[in-house]
Amino acid sequence: MVTSLIEDLPGILLREGCISAEQMQKALAQHKSEGGSIARLLVDKGYVEERLLISCVADHLRIPAVDLGKFRPAPEVMELVPRQTATAYQAVPLASLGHTLTLAMVDPLNVLALDDIKLITGLEILPVICSPKDFQYAIENYYSAKADMARLLGRADADGVEVRRLDAEQEINLDDLAERTGEVSIIKIVNLIIVQAIKSRASDIHIEPFEKDMRLRYRVDGILYESTPPPKHMQSAVVSRIKIMSNLDIAERRLPQDGRFRIKVHGREIDFRVSSLPTAFGEKVVMRVLDRSGLQSLSLDKLGFHEQGLEGFRRAIDAPYGMVLLTGPTGSGKSTTLYTALMTINKPGINIVTVEDPVEYQVDGVNQVAVNAEIGLTFAAGLRSILRQDPDVVMVGEIRDFETADIAVKSALTGHLVLSTLHTNDAASAITRLDDMGIEPFLISSSTLLVAAQRLVRRVCRKCAREVKVPAEALREAQLAPAPGEKLRLLRGAGCASCGNTGYSGRMALIEAIAVDDDVRALIMKRATAREIKLAAIERGMKTLRMVGLDRAKEGQTTLEEVMRVTAPD
Repeated sequence: MVTSLIEDLPGILLREGCISAEQMQKALAQHKSEGGSIARLLVDKGYVEERLLISCVADHLRIPAVDLGKFRPAPEVMELVPRQTATAYQAVPLASLGHTLTLAMVDPLNVLALDDIKLITGLEILPVICSPKDFQYAIENYYSAKADMARLLGRADADGVEVRRLDAEQEINLDDLAERTGEVSIIKIVNLIIVQAIKSRASDIHIEPFEKDMRLRYRVDGILYESTPPPKHMQSAVVSRIKIMSNLDIAERRLPQDGRFRIKVHGREIDFRVSSLPTAFGEKVVMRVLDRSGLQSLSLDKLGFHEQGLEGFRRAIDAPYGMVLLTGPTGSGKSTTLYTALMTINKPGINIVTVEDPVEYQVDGVNQVAVNAEIGLTFAAGLRSILRQDPDVVMVGEIRDFETADIAVKSALTGHLVLSTLHTNDAASAITRLDDMGIEPFLISSSTLLVAAQRLVRRVCRKCAREVKVPAEALREAQLAPAPGEKLRLLRGAGCASCGNTGYSGRMALIEAIAVDDDVRALIMKRATAREIKLAAIERGMKTLRMVGLDRAKEGQTTLEEVMRVTAPD
């Protein structure tokens, strides 16, 4: 029976003199109690360097050791072993010569891997050994989106795709362009762009034309990252393919257009909201990725309220009438919070109607109306019509003007629960914003149940989180003052393959909430400033965005840098 390299590693290192018996004994004792990789434990403890470890094993097995950072396998070689197989067996193909495939392996004694890859490729396997770190580097680089795009573009000419560069004055042959957008390579390129967005958890895809090239960027956890774009000469075909998928007019390049399409991936339905914008060098396309499966798993407990704020929010959305306002900049997760609230109160006995611009997520059991200003269906017009539909709960996507605000406030006073959003910096400013719009203070105080402000921060990646020491000056700047005897445990991601070496994975909300009680109503009636309302709410136990963020940092869920990036000092 052949022994696995993992099982025989201690014996090999001792026989080759790479480590002392005492060190190995300590390492084996720790490995027995903690588990994990014995090789990683030896390296982390400093008993042996990773390169020396690989060299010792290679000498013992008489198998060459390789540095994968110095290799760049040909595209046709990489296609011999699928990424899923390479990851499962920790093995990547390096070169193919005749009927032999050179395979870099973390465990070259893994007979099952050797047999399976031989069966998949139909080639004889020549194993060489590599370190786990090198293997991870190879997976991230050999099988990356950049590599996939490069391989696909490398075959573009072979697939017969050649889209000529169009000058501004040159007439476009629409029949020819429509035919080219159906070419296999263009379809594959657009599909790859979409698939990579889903894999990387991107919320938006940006395809941007410039004078001599194109730029492809993905927004992941609120930050834009560049990726390998299609070449400039494929610009028209790629954009037209996306417009055809979105049922847009490919002949119209002078005006902005909006559309959407839906795809199904592994049983998940994902919507894409598409916007095209004419620029100096062609049409820029932005696709918003709307994964409805993520929305279904949300609950109020997971949103980001502190305890008192969550209790107030629950009371507000359970009320039979009144108005709940959520504030924050574009992209701060306001819609997600409102949808979560709707799903919480959505029952067969309640009639819920929304008016949105646009409808981002389609929620079962909720009547959703999309704003269309071109035909006169504005927020105000839609809201006015909704009130004749016998609603119990009304959601208005955004209060933008006096007319919409006036109807929303009066609806809240006449037996409807109204949920809506505003664009202000904090919760208290939402109240003064309504006053600035022309709504009388007595109407604001009588109708409003709760106002909340929201921001999104990136979560620390749990797979590479490390405890860090933060200088006292940085703590003071962040307004973080540890209580006497309190030991701060702040985390930061070191960067790994799971989080794309960013140190962050996913996002969470920070929410401050002001419940409008009698004291706050008195301040509203006096036309108190936003600052006065905020200070009064803090005295009653409200936690501001900065306070909630610091609590999340102390819990190790995010970093001080993220909290300071998205919140203002109190």
